[in-house]
Amino acid sequence: MVAIGDNELVERYQGVRLDHTNKHFYRGLLDRELRLSRCADCGWWHHRPKPICPRCWSSNVEATPVSGRGTIHLVIFLYQGPPADGVDYTAGPHPVVTVELEEQEGLRFTSTVVGSPNDDIVIGAPVELVWIERDGRPFPVFRLATAPT
Repeated sequence: MVAIGDNELVERYQGVRLDHTNKHFYRGLLDRELRLSRCADCGWWHHRPKPICPRCWSSNVEATPVSGRGTIHLVIFLYQGPPADGVDYTAGPHPVVTVELEEQEGLRFTSTVVGSPNDDIVIGAPVELVWIERDGRPFPVFRLATAPT
């Protein structure tokens, strides 16, 4: 895998406020890898990216891939909203979920659920990370997880 340079990252995320703290998160998205911040000293995860660990105040924070598995912590259905690539509010309410990731209690990431009827998208449902294309870039979303066989 070839590392994406800062110039290409800025070009791919025009309109997004990029800095040295969040560039690793966005670079991970282009690699189809959800990288959230983890403190290398105390092991605490956090998201949104911050230069300092909110638990121990260490600046030894690294963007680290997560499994993408978790459970729905919060769900809302939008009947209208800002335009977004692939979102059609006239087709029905658009689900927005906050998922508590399995890496740590309280580590949450917000996106949507694809491939399921809205009636099946409920708090507590297990989900797993998948990727779609949005605005010409990989975009992390979730799908309902199936029970292990």
